[in-house]
Amino acid sequence: MEEKEIMSFRDEEGNKVDFEAIAKIYLKEQGYLLLSPVDEDSDDMFAFRIDINEEGKEELNLVEDDKEFEEIKKEYKKLLY
Repeated sequence: MEEKEIMSFRDEEGNKVDFEAIAKIYLKEQGYLLLSPVDEDSDDMFAFRIDINEEGKEELNLVEDDKEFEEIKKEYKKLLY
């Protein structure tokens, strides 16, 4: 059985929120990580852009643009079917 990759973030109130990594995809050479909340019984999915910061390290930035998010969902659905 494959082990789940869990990542923890802090919300606006400083509470720890755990996410399960669902998939890592690439669109036009840009990497994205798809995460789903562990504690919620929902189908929510969040897309994070994998950017390289000034120190050359990866950082995750939430995708807030609706058009970009729809393109990511479309690509993810291709992986499922």
